[in-house]
Amino acid sequence: MDDLNEMKSDFIGGASYGQEIEPVGAYAAKTFGWMCLGLLTTFAVAMAMIFTGAIWAVFSVPAMPFILLIAELGVVIYLSARIGSMSVGKAKGLFFTYAVLNGIVFSTIFVAYGMWSVLLAFLSASLYFGVMAGVGYYTKVDLSGMRPILFSGLIFLVVVWFLSIFIGLGAFERIVCMIGVAVFLGFTAYDTQKIRAYHAAFSCDPEMAKKASIFSALQLYLDFINLFLYILRFMGKRN
Repeated sequence: MDDLNEMKSDFIGGASYGQEIEPVGAYAAKTFGWMCLGLLTTFAVAMAMIFTGAIWAVFSVPAMPFILLIAELGVVIYLSARIGSMSVGKAKGLFFTYAVLNGIVFSTIFVAYGMWSVLLAFLSASLYFGVMAGVGYYTKVDLSGMRPILFSGLIFLVVVWFLSIFIGLGAFERIVCMIGVAVFLGFTAYDTQKIRAYHAAFSCDPEMAKKASIFSALQLYLDFINLFLYILRFMGKRN
Protein backbone atom coordinates (compact mmCIF):
# COMPACT_ATOMS: atom_id res chain seq x y z
CA MET A 1 0.00 0.00 0.00
CA ASP A 2 1.66 3.19 -1.18
CA ASP A 3 0.02 5.43 1.44
CA LEU A 4 1.25 3.15 4.21
CA ASN A 5 4.81 3.07 2.82
CA GLU A 6 4.90 6.88 2.62
CA MET A 7 3.71 7.25 6.19
CA LYS A 8 6.11 4.58 7.45
CA SER A 9 9.03 6.56 6.03
CA ASP A 10 8.06 9.38 8.41
CA PHE A 11 7.58 6.93 11.24
CA ILE A 12 10.92 5.06 11.15
CA GLY A 13 13.14 6.07 14.02
CA GLY A 14 10.34 7.66 16.02
CA ALA A 15 8.74 4.66 17.65
CA SER A 16 8.29 4.57 21.39
CA TYR A 17 8.59 0.88 22.09
CA GLY A 18 7.51 -0.74 25.31
CA GLN A 19 4.19 1.08 25.51
CA GLU A 20 0.89 -0.72 25.81
CA ILE A 21 -0.57 -1.35 22.37
CA GLU A 22 -4.16 -0.26 21.78
CA PRO A 23 -6.40 -3.09 20.51
CA VAL A 24 -7.15 -2.85 16.79
CA GLY A 25 -10.89 -2.84 17.47
CA ALA A 26 -10.64 0.24 19.67
CA TYR A 27 -8.34 1.91 17.15
CA ALA A 28 -10.79 1.25 14.30
CA ALA A 29 -13.71 2.50 16.41
CA LYS A 30 -11.90 5.79 17.06
CA THR A 31 -11.16 6.17 13.36
CA PHE A 32 -14.80 5.71 12.41
CA GLY A 33 -15.70 8.04 15.26
CA TRP A 34 -13.62 10.81 13.72
CA MET A 35 -15.21 10.14 10.34
CA CYS A 36 -18.70 10.39 11.85
CA LEU A 37 -17.83 13.65 13.63
CA GLY A 38 -16.62 15.02 10.30
CA LEU A 39 -19.89 14.06 8.63
CA LEU A 40 -21.94 15.58 11.47
CA THR A 41 -19.94 18.80 11.12
CA THR A 42 -20.58 18.92 7.38
CA PHE A 43 -24.31 18.34 7.68
CA ALA A 44 -24.64 20.75 10.62
CA VAL A 45 -22.89 23.52 8.67
CA ALA A 46 -25.05 22.84 5.61
CA MET A 47 -28.25 23.04 7.68
CA ALA A 48 -27.06 26.21 9.41
CA MET A 49 -26.31 27.80 6.05
CA ILE A 50 -29.83 27.05 4.82
CA PHE A 51 -31.86 27.93 7.93
CA THR A 52 -29.98 31.18 8.65
CA GLY A 53 -30.05 32.27 5.02
CA ALA A 54 -26.27 32.58 4.98
CA ILE A 55 -26.20 30.47 1.82
CA TRP A 56 -27.56 33.37 -0.23
CA ALA A 57 -25.01 35.83 1.12
CA VAL A 58 -22.06 33.47 0.65
CA PHE A 59 -22.95 32.41 -2.87
CA SER A 60 -23.80 35.93 -3.97
CA VAL A 61 -20.06 36.10 -4.65
CA PRO A 62 -19.73 34.76 -8.24
CA ALA A 63 -16.32 33.20 -7.68
CA MET A 64 -17.28 31.45 -4.43
CA PRO A 65 -17.66 27.92 -5.92
CA PHE A 66 -14.13 28.12 -7.32
CA ILE A 67 -12.75 29.57 -4.08
CA LEU A 68 -14.28 26.71 -2.09
CA LEU A 69 -13.02 24.11 -4.58
CA ILE A 70 -9.45 25.43 -4.39
CA ALA A 71 -9.63 25.65 -0.58
CA GLU A 72 -10.89 22.06 -0.25
CA LEU A 73 -8.26 20.69 -2.62
CA GLY A 74 -5.57 22.65 -0.80
CA VAL A 75 -6.57 21.27 2.61
CA VAL A 76 -6.71 17.64 1.40
CA ILE A 77 -3.40 17.86 -0.49
CA TYR A 78 -1.61 19.56 2.40
CA LEU A 79 -2.97 17.15 5.00
CA SER A 80 -2.10 14.11 2.88
CA ALA A 81 1.40 15.35 2.08
CA ARG A 82 2.37 16.56 5.58
CA ILE A 83 0.51 14.16 7.86
CA GLY A 84 3.75 12.57 9.04
CA SER A 85 5.36 15.83 10.19
CA MET A 86 2.43 17.85 11.58
CA SER A 87 1.05 17.64 15.10
CA VAL A 88 -2.04 15.62 15.99
CA GLY A 89 -3.91 18.82 16.83
CA LYS A 90 -3.10 20.36 13.45
CA ALA A 91 -4.22 17.19 11.65
CA LYS A 92 -7.55 17.31 13.50
CA GLY A 93 -7.90 21.01 12.76
CA LEU A 94 -7.38 20.52 9.03
CA PHE A 95 -9.78 17.58 8.98
CA PHE A 96 -12.57 19.65 10.53
CA THR A 97 -11.67 22.65 8.36
CA TYR A 98 -12.34 20.46 5.34
CA ALA A 99 -15.61 19.24 6.87
CA VAL A 100 -16.75 22.86 7.39
CA LEU A 101 -15.81 23.87 3.84
CA ASN A 102 -17.66 20.86 2.50
CA GLY A 103 -20.68 21.80 4.59
CA ILE A 104 -20.83 25.18 2.85
CA VAL A 105 -20.74 23.43 -0.52
CA PHE A 106 -23.36 20.88 0.56
CA SER A 107 -25.84 23.59 1.46
CA THR A 108 -26.35 24.23 -2.27
CA ILE A 109 -26.84 20.50 -2.91
CA PHE A 110 -29.52 20.25 -0.21
CA VAL A 111 -31.39 23.17 -1.76
CA ALA A 112 -31.08 21.68 -5.25
CA TYR A 113 -32.44 18.25 -4.34
CA GLY A 114 -34.69 18.78 -1.32
CA MET A 115 -34.52 17.18 2.10
CA TRP A 116 -36.49 14.01 1.28
CA SER A 117 -34.12 13.07 -1.56
CA VAL A 118 -31.13 13.93 0.62
CA LEU A 119 -32.41 11.81 3.51
CA LEU A 120 -33.14 8.82 1.28
CA ALA A 121 -29.71 9.04 -0.35
CA PHE A 122 -28.04 9.40 3.05
CA LEU A 123 -29.76 6.30 4.43
CA SER A 124 -28.88 4.29 1.31
CA ALA A 125 -25.25 5.46 1.41
CA SER A 126 -25.03 4.60 5.13
CA LEU A 127 -26.28 1.07 4.49
CA TYR A 128 -23.96 0.37 1.56
CA PHE A 129 -21.01 2.02 3.30
CA GLY A 130 -21.56 -0.04 6.45
CA VAL A 131 -21.69 -3.30 4.51
CA MET A 132 -18.49 -2.59 2.56
CA ALA A 133 -16.69 -1.29 5.66
CA GLY A 134 -17.55 -4.60 7.33
CA VAL A 135 -16.20 -6.49 4.33
CA GLY A 136 -12.98 -4.50 4.41
CA TYR A 137 -12.49 -4.93 8.14
CA TYR A 138 -13.22 -8.64 8.44
CA THR A 139 -11.99 -10.09 5.15
CA LYS A 140 -8.70 -12.00 5.15
CA VAL A 141 -8.16 -11.26 1.46
CA ASP A 142 -5.57 -8.58 0.67
CA LEU A 143 -7.50 -5.83 -1.12
CA SER A 144 -4.41 -3.87 -2.22
CA GLY A 145 -4.72 -5.48 -5.65
CA MET A 146 -7.89 -3.44 -6.15
CA ARG A 147 -5.97 -0.17 -5.98
CA PRO A 148 -5.07 0.15 -9.73
CA ILE A 149 -8.65 -0.63 -10.74
CA LEU A 150 -10.12 1.81 -8.24
CA PHE A 151 -7.79 4.62 -9.23
CA SER A 152 -8.50 3.99 -12.92
CA GLY A 153 -12.19 4.32 -12.11
CA LEU A 154 -11.49 7.51 -10.15
CA ILE A 155 -9.61 9.03 -13.08
CA PHE A 156 -12.52 8.14 -15.36
CA LEU A 157 -14.97 9.89 -13.01
CA VAL A 158 -12.78 13.01 -12.82
CA VAL A 159 -12.53 13.19 -16.63
CA VAL A 160 -16.29 12.76 -17.00
CA TRP A 161 -16.92 15.44 -14.35
CA PHE A 162 -14.65 17.86 -16.23
CA LEU A 163 -16.38 17.13 -19.56
CA SER A 164 -19.81 17.56 -17.97
CA ILE A 165 -18.97 21.22 -17.34
CA PHE A 166 -19.02 21.80 -21.10
CA ILE A 167 -21.41 19.14 -22.39
CA GLY A 168 -24.52 17.50 -20.96
CA LEU A 169 -24.31 13.83 -20.05
CA GLY A 170 -27.97 13.10 -20.71
CA ALA A 171 -28.94 9.46 -20.24
CA PHE A 172 -25.26 8.58 -19.77
CA GLU A 173 -25.32 10.32 -16.37
CA ARG A 174 -27.10 7.40 -14.68
CA ILE A 175 -24.43 5.00 -15.97
CA VAL A 176 -21.71 7.30 -14.64
CA CYS A 177 -23.46 7.39 -11.26
CA MET A 178 -23.57 3.59 -11.12
CA ILE A 179 -19.84 3.47 -11.90
CA GLY A 180 -19.22 6.10 -9.22
CA VAL A 181 -21.13 4.07 -6.64
CA ALA A 182 -19.17 0.93 -7.53
CA VAL A 183 -15.82 2.75 -7.34
CA PHE A 184 -16.44 4.28 -3.92
CA LEU A 185 -17.88 1.09 -2.51
CA GLY A 186 -14.58 -0.51 -3.50
CA PHE A 187 -12.62 2.35 -1.93
CA THR A 188 -14.64 1.94 1.28
CA ALA A 189 -13.56 -1.69 1.68
CA TYR A 190 -9.97 -0.89 0.64
CA ASP A 191 -9.58 2.10 2.99
CA THR A 192 -11.20 0.22 5.88
CA GLN A 193 -8.69 -2.60 5.51
CA LYS A 194 -5.87 -0.03 5.66
CA ILE A 195 -6.91 0.85 9.22
CA ARG A 196 -5.57 -2.53 10.31
CA ALA A 197 -2.36 -1.92 8.37
CA TYR A 198 -1.85 1.49 9.98
CA HIS A 199 -2.51 -0.01 13.42
CA ALA A 200 0.09 -2.72 12.82
CA ALA A 201 2.66 -0.23 11.52
CA PHE A 202 2.24 2.53 14.11
CA SER A 203 0.89 0.87 17.24
CA CYS A 204 4.23 1.42 19.00
CA ASP A 205 4.12 5.17 18.32
CA PRO A 206 0.92 6.61 19.86
CA GLU A 207 1.28 10.04 18.23
CA MET A 208 1.83 8.65 14.73
CA ALA A 209 -1.00 6.17 15.28
CA LYS A 210 -3.35 9.05 16.11
CA LYS A 211 -2.33 10.93 12.94
CA ALA A 212 -2.78 7.79 10.86
CA SER A 213 -6.25 7.46 12.39
CA ILE A 214 -7.16 11.01 11.31
CA PHE A 215 -5.77 10.30 7.83
CA SER A 216 -7.89 7.14 7.58
CA ALA A 217 -10.92 9.05 8.84
CA LEU A 218 -10.42 11.60 6.05
CA GLN A 219 -10.21 8.86 3.43
CA LEU A 220 -13.36 7.17 4.73
CA TYR A 221 -15.12 10.54 4.97
CA LEU A 222 -14.34 11.19 1.31
CA ASP A 223 -15.51 7.69 0.38
CA PHE A 224 -18.85 8.24 2.12
CA ILE A 225 -19.37 11.75 0.73
CA ASN A 226 -18.72 10.65 -2.84
CA LEU A 227 -20.87 7.54 -2.44
CA PHE A 228 -23.68 9.73 -1.09
CA LEU A 229 -23.37 12.20 -3.97
CA TYR A 230 -23.50 9.54 -6.68
CA ILE A 231 -26.50 7.87 -5.05
CA LEU A 232 -28.21 11.25 -4.74
CA ARG A 233 -27.58 12.06 -8.40
CA PHE A 234 -28.84 8.61 -9.41
CA MET A 235 -32.08 8.55 -7.42
CA GLY A 236 -32.74 12.16 -6.41
CA LYS A 237 -34.97 14.65 -8.19
CA ARG A 238 -33.82 18.24 -8.50
CA ASN A 239 -36.15 20.95 -7.28
